[in-house]
Amino acid sequence: MAKPIAVVGSINLDLAISAAHIPRPGETLLGTGFGVFTGGKGANQAAAAARLGYPTFMTGRVGDDPYAETLLTELRATGVRTDHVTRAQGPSGVAVIVSAASGENSIIVAPGANNSLLPRELESSAAAIRGAAAVLTQLEIPLETVEALARMTASAGVPLILDPAPARPLPAELLARVDWITPNETEAQLLTGASSSPSSEDGIRALAEHFLSIGPRNILLKLGERGAYLATSDGLRMMIPAFAVTAVDTTAAGDAFNAGFAVALARGRCPADAARFASAVAALSVTRRGALPSLPTEDEVAAFLAIHSSPKQEMSL
Repeated sequence: MAKPIAVVGSINLDLAISAAHIPRPGETLLGTGFGVFTGGKGANQAAAAARLGYPTFMTGRVGDDPYAETLLTELRATGVRTDHVTRAQGPSGVAVIVSAASGENSIIVAPGANNSLLPRELESSAAAIRGAAAVLTQLEIPLETVEALARMTASAGVPLILDPAPARPLPAELLARVDWITPNETEAQLLTGASSSPSSEDGIRALAEHFLSIGPRNILLKLGERGAYLATSDGLRMMIPAFAVTAVDTTAAGDAFNAGFAVALARGRCPADAARFASAVAALSVTRRGALPSLPTEDEVAAFLAIHSSPKQEMSL
């Protein structure tokens, strides 16, 4: 039986509003649609991995409000094991998401129960985490918990994949225990102190090299519609082009990407193939609205890859 993927992270109720554009400061808009979904970067990544047919469990917290059971029920419906999700006093996490007609979005998160996922909460799932094929985590939970998790995975030899979002400075000790870091351009700027996003292939490579010099063993830099850049500790340097699709909602696209990458690695694919698979998962997700409702199945990704090709050849830089 395959070792599972473990996800340690946030679980939120997403209040999603669509509008013609993202409101400017002081502007009131009439929305064009509204939906309530299960979300949170942790829940999204767990659901995405499970939807891809890979055994997945989650460690997280929900509140004691009426939303908690709905969140757990929807997670279980995607195939995620929730026996390591516990209840906290107070509200569950909530996110308000505004999606523009262009596919861009703006998000505000009230962490709620996610803030109570402290290091001691890892104790009950420690054995399962140490037995995982890989562990996915993010920064919508307390940093001290992410640091404790990194120590746990490093001592057990379990690959840790860190999505450094929401962006914040990270201690060197944590970065040194990360096997894969997957920032987008904004997060990369904050973590490295870069003055601007890289606009050239040389700039992309320089940013990746900087990352490798500050601790993580490998980096997969997410560049939106430009694709992703892969740099590994064993010398691989490669641009993975994005698939050309019409985006209607980018909510959870980065989470879908991370989950697809983890699943592909757990199934034995090389990093370059895993990144291309992840790009396909993310591409499918942006063609649908919502977080969990947008996540594709393994069969859907296989069908997509069978009929779509990347817009240009992958290039070693």
